Amino acid sequence: MNTTVIPKFPGRSLEPFSKALTKSLLVLLLGVSITCINASFIHVFSKHQIFYQNPRYILFIHLVVNDMIHVILSVIPFVIRYTIYKISFSICCIIILFILFATENTPLNVACMAIECYIAICLPLRHSRICTIKKTLTLIGLIWVTSMSVVLPDLFVTLATQPLDFFHSTMICHKVNIFPKPVLVKKRDIIHSVFLVIVWFTIFYTYFRILFTARAASKDNTKARNTIILHGFQVLLCMTTYVGPQLLDVVQRWFLLNYMDSMFVFYIIVHILPRSISPIIYGVRDETFRKYLKRNMLCSLADTTNKLSVLMGSNVTLSCLFDKLSKWVDWSTLTIEWNMVDKQEHITGSAG
Repeated sequence: MNTTVIPKFPGRSLEPFSKALTKSLLVLLLGVSITCINASFIHVFSKHQIFYQNPRYILFIHLVVNDMIHVILSVIPFVIRYTIYKISFSICCIIILFILFATENTPLNVACMAIECYIAICLPLRHSRICTIKKTLTLIGLIWVTSMSVVLPDLFVTLATQPLDFFHSTMICHKVNIFPKPVLVKKRDIIHSVFLVIVWFTIFYTYFRILFTARAASKDNTKARNTIILHGFQVLLCMTTYVGPQLLDVVQRWFLLNYMDSMFVFYIIVHILPRSISPIIYGVRDETFRKYLKRNMLCSLADTTNKLSVLMGSNVTLSCLFDKLSKWVDWSTLTIEWNMVDKQEHITGSAG
């Protein structure tokens, strides 16, 4: 009787070279694009005091950094499976550990952002006392400690139970190969279920408290409620990582003939898409961050224009004038000046 063997992981030996190359390039393009967008947000955050002294933006930028770590490190094993195929245990273990840290961090960070939004709307007089910079940094530290306490026991169990040859071997870089004990899979399922309940309870609680507070005060907090809904949407996408094995079983049963392509789509939806929406949900929607981002883009354009002036043979300047102390200024104070001056005439005038 003939049986069909379903490969667990896509790779160069399982698909034609052209298809493998296309998928690798697409993943690389997505990874680089998301990383560049997130890097621009980090750059804007670091340059303006109004952001790095605000707990809300600190939590946001931590989420962005976390997403960058996850995207970069999840793209590496994917590309490796289509190029050199296998790598050593030690390198793969480091990559997988940080991917798992980032995976556990995201829902916890989103839940903390929902709580901060709830405090700002429902407890405005106590917000400045509760949400301080020191407490926010401590909270981020607790998020990492929680994630490490979930992930590191898997490493300790593997180190204690696997033979020495296992740690010197090469393998396809995936968490199932790094932590092969079935009991570890069951442990992760239980912990993820607990996380699922806690995070979703937080999302629902904060949403309805904001809704009831707004009604009692006869105020329109539609934006805050919509933000909480978007929190829930992002958590829903991130939670697909928690139910990954179950989803893979469904993919295997439903898409038997196109299993490899289905795995690729699954990878994009589970690992890439959830990490690409943080800037849209929290950055672009925020009026203050959006305006500073525009200013940064214009000043970057000015720098590029000045460099191009050397090649064009004329002096082109684009000056962006705004508050150097990063205090709030009206958009009208941002001025753009174009000065086209003949280079030779400028030199002659300077000499005279």
